[in-house]
Amino acid sequence: MTHEASDRRELTMPDLCLVVLVGTTGAGKSTFARTHFKPTQVLSSDYFRGLVADDENDQSASRDAFELLHHVARMRLASGRLTVVDATNVQREARAQLVALAREADLFPVAIVLDVPPQECQARNADRPDRMHLPPQVIQRQHRDLRKSLRGLQREGFRKVHVLKGVEEIAKVDIVHERRYNDLRHLTGPFDLIGDIHGCRAELESLLVRLGYALERNDAGAPIDAVHPDGRTAVFVGDLVDRGPDTPGVLRLVMGMVGAGNALCVPGNHENKLVRALKGRQVKTTHGLAESLEQLAAESEEFRSEVVDFCESLVSHYLLDEGKLVVCHAGLPEKYHGRMSGRVRSFALYGDTTGETDEYGLPVRYPWADEYRGKATVVYGHTPTPRAVWVNNTICLDTGAVFGGDLTALRWPERELVAVAAEQVWYEPVRPLASDAPGGRDGRTLDLGDVLDLTPGGVGRRHIETAGTGMVTVRQENAAAALEIMSRFAIDPRWLVYLPPTMAPCATSDLPGLLEHPAEAFAQFRADGVTRVMCEEKHMGSRAVALVCRDEEAARKAFGVDEGMGSGAVWTRTGRGFFHDREVTDGFLARLRASIDAAGLWDELGTDWLLFDAELMPWSAKAQELLRQQYASVGAAATAALPVAGAALARAAARGIDVADLAGRITGREANAHAFVDAYGRYCWDTDGLDGLRFAPFQVLAGEGMSYLDKGHDWHLALLDRLVAADTSGLLAPTGRLVVDVTDDEQVAAGIAWWEGLTAVGGEGMVVKPLAGEADRVTNRRVQPGVKCRGPEYLRIIYGADYTEPVNLDRLRDRGLGHKRSLALREHALGAEALTRLAAGEALWRVHETVFAVLALESEPVDPRL
Repeated sequence: MTHEASDRRELTMPDLCLVVLVGTTGAGKSTFARTHFKPTQVLSSDYFRGLVADDENDQSASRDAFELLHHVARMRLASGRLTVVDATNVQREARAQLVALAREADLFPVAIVLDVPPQECQARNADRPDRMHLPPQVIQRQHRDLRKSLRGLQREGFRKVHVLKGVEEIAKVDIVHERRYNDLRHLTGPFDLIGDIHGCRAELESLLVRLGYALERNDAGAPIDAVHPDGRTAVFVGDLVDRGPDTPGVLRLVMGMVGAGNALCVPGNHENKLVRALKGRQVKTTHGLAESLEQLAAESEEFRSEVVDFCESLVSHYLLDEGKLVVCHAGLPEKYHGRMSGRVRSFALYGDTTGETDEYGLPVRYPWADEYRGKATVVYGHTPTPRAVWVNNTICLDTGAVFGGDLTALRWPERELVAVAAEQVWYEPVRPLASDAPGGRDGRTLDLGDVLDLTPGGVGRRHIETAGTGMVTVRQENAAAALEIMSRFAIDPRWLVYLPPTMAPCATSDLPGLLEHPAEAFAQFRADGVTRVMCEEKHMGSRAVALVCRDEEAARKAFGVDEGMGSGAVWTRTGRGFFHDREVTDGFLARLRASIDAAGLWDELGTDWLLFDAELMPWSAKAQELLRQQYASVGAAATAALPVAGAALARAAARGIDVADLAGRITGREANAHAFVDAYGRYCWDTDGLDGLRFAPFQVLAGEGMSYLDKGHDWHLALLDRLVAADTSGLLAPTGRLVVDVTDDEQVAAGIAWWEGLTAVGGEGMVVKPLAGEADRVTNRRVQPGVKCRGPEYLRIIYGADYTEPVNLDRLRDRGLGHKRSLALREHALGAEALTRLAAGEALWRVHETVFAVLALESEPVDPRL
């Protein structure tokens, strides 16, 4: 090292902080800032005076200039950008506002003082035309204020203070940005993140062995380190101590692993309290602290001192793997990631509460994870839960090992959970880990607050984040209507993991006698950039969702249902059970299960349960009352009355009265009435239990750990063809289909002809979907997941017997489709989100939130005929 290099001084500061330059006018602050910081990092008071007054020296604009400067500083700090304030800052009041800004952003303020003699500053100002007339007493006053401030800067809140005396010392400095203690983004793993241990040393040993670590022991046989052959690093989320049988053993092992570089650890609230007790502070020896102190009393004073040093060295949270992973004890909102303050440490150790207590007298935790939308995955513990579940890219690993639950680890980046069961209940919990209520096995039973806005002064609507459409809003009045149906008529919410979305019709056709035609469907997808579509036969039945498990044990494991609730369920679009008789439901599921067995789908798909979207026929099996009261009564009245009217007109004509026009219209209406009766009659036949029922599945929605919405519709239908072929009961029905390239005129013509063939024999029509499914919607989420194109005779059921009359068709062609299309997109996004959450193993309330929202949206005022 040369003498010149060794003569330079290094100024250290965090890589993210607020730097406050302190110095008199002419001290060289702006030059210093330009030399050592990026231009975008520097906020100069002179520049902001120029912004608001067109004159950098206009002191009358200082108030507005600093208000603007503080606003920009606040925004920069909030977004995690180092910020330098270039102003005199020689008065405590001015600095106090900047310290407050840093604290608001949970960052450290750093002061760099440029202490330049007043005469040097005066000489520099004399060389500047805009400062040459500055009175000498101004600089002298500023310098006195600066000197008075030097000793108190740290007391004002500055974490670091660098004082540079004279021009030469200022010229010989280098800025060194230090990595924050919590910033370990350079460590990319792989990691094994381990939940709250609470003195359960034997369980910790078992978990480490299961994870592949080799334990190292001292001469007494106690584990003092653990090494993974693949170089994995263990990360402990805190609460190593209290309640369990061997707090010293856990500490000895974890301290050894951290000391050897084989593990990282963040502190928990129990470590914080233990340290205070070991240092002789007055604390209540509750929640297992008494047991820890008793166990540690048998250890040496040296070991207890090492425990204190270790716990006090722990950092509140860590940023790992390029910022993709955040580890802390009690969870951490995104705004606190990588920040440094007492507030951040407090949240990381204790979390936050609502101020309420539950029926067990315990504080109600504020559900910060429900609102989390950060990019980084947050892994934490603190609040015991029966099983680890994902919530908005966060996961709690405290699965209550000390309470007789599991000790759980998350393998990262694999996102794989590994757990070992507790050897016994070491400490009785005040609040039971799980309950029998829906959602109880997740540690959070279903609650009105999951679906309604119950917050004081709430806006009366809920917002649900979806991957497909972003935020979907559910209004309170729609949620109230859904709540009535869900609470009174729906099946058990543990089964109700999905509701099918509505579907919009294709654009209105202007062809004579037609309201819908395939040409519009093909044109719509072509305009949306979708080249190939799947045309699926639209069965005239009732929409049905079927969840079938391999057996009752698989149902209990996957969905937490009680014994005796069967091995699956079948439900309607509104969540009602399809069959009133449990015996019929069980028989239906048995036939479906037999086909799955015969087709070999359980092993092929690696699942013990499957969820199907389908049509169940005949329509009359579910819509008996609707048929009797609405359709059959209309058909009977029309076919009885119109012939009588026609006969009366015939007699009038025989007497020479001119009724030809009216008679023609009556004859036409009579023909329409018979066509109406024929139309709905095609979809009605007698059934007895399962006899006569036909089940036509057209999509395999999900299986264990997997949503199949990313598969193309050709994959779904090919799989279902095998299922239908394996059926020996006659229950399952195939779905006809045709693939059409909408850019090929011949294929488009073939698609139209296929639809005409279906509808000519009374078929309902077809559904047109992007062939690749969700893959065709990745770049354009406004693409409809499917549109229905219904035949003219089926639409007679929907719009009435006489809808084909020209005057009626002209009026119906003005139907608005915008709201229906919007509703279809939103409901599809919610359904897809439900399946994603279900496949990810998220808590029931998370899945049910989206299912409930689909039902709520059905209450929006949309023409039901669409």
